Amino acid sequence: MTHPHAIQMAPKSPVGPSKRPRRFAALLLATTLLSACSDPAKEQGKAALAYWENKCETVAGEKIYRKVEGVEGVLLLKVRPRAADPEWYDRNFPGAAFAKEATSNEYIETFLGYEHSPSPTGEPVSPTRRGFITTDFNSSDPSNKPGYRYVDVVDEKDGKRYRYTLRRERDLSAKTEWWNVFLDRVPAADPAPRYAVTYEDHVIPEERAMGVASTTLKVIDTQTNEVMGELTRYAIAGGFEQHTVSPPWLNAYRCPNQSVGTEAATRKFVDQVLIPAPEPGR
Repeated sequence: MTHPHAIQMAPKSPVGPSKRPRRFAALLLATTLLSACSDPAKEQGKAALAYWENKCETVAGEKIYRKVEGVEGVLLLKVRPRAADPEWYDRNFPGAAFAKEATSNEYIETFLGYEHSPSPTGEPVSPTRRGFITTDFNSSDPSNKPGYRYVDVVDEKDGKRYRYTLRRERDLSAKTEWWNVFLDRVPAADPAPRYAVTYEDHVIPEERAMGVASTTLKVIDTQTNEVMGELTRYAIAGGFEQHTVSPPWLNAYRCPNQSVGTEAATRKFVDQVLIPAPEPGR
């Protein structure tokens, strides 16, 4: 069980990257990458940008082949490991395309948490207007779109499968409505969840030399080995040699991207394929 962390019942949406048309973003990126480069380096930068744009148009994106309603739990075949400055500055960092994603226990929590309205004026979450995810239920939020009730993970150390759930307890000593949230872990009973989530980080030398990274997420029916959906993302970054103050992969341009709730991008793809079951009584 993790240490409890207090959650305020009326969270404010974090400020995400502004929504820009991809072409404008590409032009801004080109200016950043090429402004201080010599002529040969500029040509390399233009080639890298053209490569990334082509992949964004022809390969990157979401593909959903089959949906399932009322899913209570999922099996995570991989959990994003923790990362820090050494990885964020490394051209060959495997998880570069998802460098802003939550890691470790926080990655697990994104599948268990509620998705909240992205708008301060209260428009609810919709397929075309996704929000941000926290572990709390917000009584004033118009959405409170639930996640999964449990997540199973196979521990890399002992090879056993564990079940994770969120437990919320009201903090009666608080002057306002605050809750403590615990991530509980217990040995999982059979059977394992039918539907699984995994990812493959691509470390392709030719791409990484250009500052381009890619990852493919997959949702799998473990009974049939059917791929039910997949998301491929491409990212491009520069400034590796300069070792700038801002880590390159955290400032990369990505396609497709999440303008709000970037840390839960995997959850927000998976829940389009495996629609979480409604909460009892809500």
